[in-house]
Amino acid sequence: MPENNVMVTNKKIWAEQYMENIRNSDDPLVKYRGRRAITDIKDMLVTSVEFYADKTAFLEKSKATKKYEPITYKEAFDDVNGLGTALIAGGFKGKKISVCGDNSYKWAVTYLAVVCGVGVIVPLDKELSAGELKQLVQMGEISCVITDKKHLNDFAKMKADGDTTLEAVVSMEALESTAEVLAYKDLVEAGKNMVACGDRSYLDAEIDNDEMSIILFTSGTTGVSKGVMLSHKNIVSNVMSMCSLVHLNEDEIFFSFLPLHHTYECTCGFLTPIYCGLTIAYCEGLKYIVKNLSEVSPTVFLGVPAVFESLYKKIWQGVRKKGKEGTLKKVIRVNRTTKKFKLNIGNLFLKDIHALFGGRLRIAISGGAAINPDVIQGLRDFGLNAFQGYGLTEASPIGALNPDTRPKNASIGRRIPNGDIAIANKGDDGIGEIIIKGDNIMLGYYKRPDLTAEVIKDGWFYTGDLGYIDEEGYVFITGRAKNVIITKNGKNVYPEELENYLSNIPFIAESMVWERESEDGEDTIIVASIRVDSDAMTEKFGDIYMSDEEIVSELWKEVDKINEELPFFKRIKAIVLRKEEFEKNSTKKIKRFAEGNKN
Repeated sequence: MPENNVMVTNKKIWAEQYMENIRNSDDPLVKYRGRRAITDIKDMLVTSVEFYADKTAFLEKSKATKKYEPITYKEAFDDVNGLGTALIAGGFKGKKISVCGDNSYKWAVTYLAVVCGVGVIVPLDKELSAGELKQLVQMGEISCVITDKKHLNDFAKMKADGDTTLEAVVSMEALESTAEVLAYKDLVEAGKNMVACGDRSYLDAEIDNDEMSIILFTSGTTGVSKGVMLSHKNIVSNVMSMCSLVHLNEDEIFFSFLPLHHTYECTCGFLTPIYCGLTIAYCEGLKYIVKNLSEVSPTVFLGVPAVFESLYKKIWQGVRKKGKEGTLKKVIRVNRTTKKFKLNIGNLFLKDIHALFGGRLRIAISGGAAINPDVIQGLRDFGLNAFQGYGLTEASPIGALNPDTRPKNASIGRRIPNGDIAIANKGDDGIGEIIIKGDNIMLGYYKRPDLTAEVIKDGWFYTGDLGYIDEEGYVFITGRAKNVIITKNGKNVYPEELENYLSNIPFIAESMVWERESEDGEDTIIVASIRVDSDAMTEKFGDIYMSDEEIVSELWKEVDKINEELPFFKRIKAIVLRKEEFEKNSTKKIKRFAEGNKN
């Protein structure tokens, strides 16, 4: 049997067995078992186009009409084939190609075109500086970059300087190609013409689902970038497993606003909707969230804790301003009781709140970091099926997910089907390092076998996160191993726990807990750097001037209440009032390594 036929057969056997394991799972919370088996991302795309050809795949705001315009699965597929064919004709077969820019239809087409038959896709963070991007282009040995206008000149200069492997720069917006910069639209049209003339170099390209096809540079909160190598198998195994725990109808609309270069949004908010035949609507930007929600009326919303917590606080602020706090609390209290008897009165009394999310939002999934469980419960009280998932870039990303039929507010979820999760090196309190295993675990770090060996042992990926598992298999995260504060007397303090308590204070916008030595070096001082919410301050104290000393005094009144419930070694002993936002990465996580965040 020819080698290619062997590869195709092996891929199909693996995919069918993977899905068969899901269908035969003895876990009663694996509810949705009827999805199709897919061997790779190309197989996923091709079969979705067969099923959903004339259905809307993407909704994107048109600069011309100022309205959301639909793009069908068939139209997107033709663009993917066109761009892929042109890239192969341009000599980029087997090479590394980057995409960098805002979430957009062209970003999606670029990713699919490269990964489904050209080479290795390397998404880059559009928020990075020109110097940081150049470093990643060199580290990733990038041959071509497809980008929007924000960084077009930066990449063009890199190519002109000649000290990188960059051979071509493609502009998503350019109307025509030049000697320095190619136009995306020219490539797509040229490729379509080649396909029409019988060029099948891209259409017939075989995918090895075990090979490195994606490099994702992590930009967490540690300050060290590593290139995570992922395969098609890593991604599609994650997609198939997730869809057995969360029910997605074909008429769903996903709202996409988290950055697509992160695997959370890429796998869960881009590739999964395509697998299920759904529609993806692109947000114009963070400040347009509420406006865009009302325009597209999505049903599924993926977010990070910072976004959900901010929206939740703003809803309650608006309710209090209208003098309806007592009424809303009463409705929620009554509805919690009536829902036990399958009678939901929330839809009747919470219409104004539902309208903020577009009126049709059904599912809200938080990921990227542990969220305050009170916020999850609050969103559920508003009538949304809100729950958490857990993942890392190295896990493609999902390692645990709450089943939509029985989530636990404080839990990051249970193991995904065909995967495993455990706790290593448990302490007396049952807390240890969360480790995960499965086909979704990365191939390793690009050109860093030493770092790979540190985190993958006997097939298990050591996440660096701390937590425990309850008797029902739900995982609870307590913090990040690198973030744990070890006091002078050997006690462990988890800063995330204290930050969670602080987030319940209405006029605190955000906080970061850290430690410093006492002046005599005999003790560990737990410090909270806090930024207050000016609107919430005005709401509570009136429109009066308050000095920094007065603000800190009010903060201490609230922090003292928290401290009273904590053992002495966990208590916050110093407050730093912060005027500016913390330095964060593009998923809105505070960078703990940044010294400036402690001021």
